[in-house]
Amino acid sequence: MALGLRVLKILIVSPGSLHNGNTRSAIRWASELSALGHEVRITSEWEDENVDLLVALNAEKSHHAVAQCHNHGQTPVVVALTGTDLYPSLSPNSLSSLQMANLIVVYQAKALAHLPEHHQTKARVIPLSAPDHPALRESNQRSGNDFLVCVVGHLRAVKDPMRTARASRLLPPASRIRILHAGSILEERFAAEVAREEAENPRYKWLGPLETEEALRLIASSNLFALTSLQEGGGCAMNEAAAAQTPILASRNDASTSLLGEDYPGLFPFGDTETLSALLYQCESEPHFCSQLLKNATNHLRNYRSASSNGSWSNILEELFPSAST
Repeated sequence: MALGLRVLKILIVSPGSLHNGNTRSAIRWASELSALGHEVRITSEWEDENVDLLVALNAEKSHHAVAQCHNHGQTPVVVALTGTDLYPSLSPNSLSSLQMANLIVVYQAKALAHLPEHHQTKARVIPLSAPDHPALRESNQRSGNDFLVCVVGHLRAVKDPMRTARASRLLPPASRIRILHAGSILEERFAAEVAREEAENPRYKWLGPLETEEALRLIASSNLFALTSLQEGGGCAMNEAAAAQTPILASRNDASTSLLGEDYPGLFPFGDTETLSALLYQCESEPHFCSQLLKNATNHLRNYRSASSNGSWSNILEELFPSAST
């Protein structure tokens, strides 16, 4: 057990949907902290309770919880910055949360450059660990006539969610590619776009919001995973695709280049429909290219997660509670 014999009561605040990337990250962190011997609970808000540590995901949405805890007493606060915090820029509430935080967590080192310089000294990089879930470990048969490409993420502008569907329109008529799109419509403009795409594009099907296990099964049973975001905080779904051994195509951004590498052959410029379409067809028509994507992603992720510059929750607890480890 970490920290000698002391068991810490840790509260993780993860606002919003139960099926978003932040909550999946919170569940993973809760598992890691529990494995260290501590009592961990996940909630959507601070309830004025006595805990030893508050971990708040999303500096903007958890600002109220961070402020309440900060004013409550001497409870240390760790703020984890998500993609919506960092990109395009930190909001006043996010900056206020960082000011009150004892330590800051980011998922990848490139995020540090987006922090004010005076906050960088208390920032620690903790990459998302490889997910371990039965739905990702199962041996899924990717068979049949269709070549299934999954898009997993809620529909909002920063995700550029219809890009893969648009790219599929440029494929040769003989292509067997079908796009399966899972996620909630968070911005109303996309309701009409989804309806139009389903009516006009026989390759495209919107599945709506899925439970976490359903989404993981979709990723694991697909031939290819496509991510088209302008920016990502830590690339939760990319981690899940890699764990499922599903080849990945991704737009070039801080998270995708951190997880997959700057020279990963499955990267394309954000918003580039033609390049994405060409990559989709290459994946379908050249099995060895998909194998190369998997090999590159696996090798880079292994090095990325094991980098000596990365921190861990064990390190953070020892830093915050030094007297408990003696």
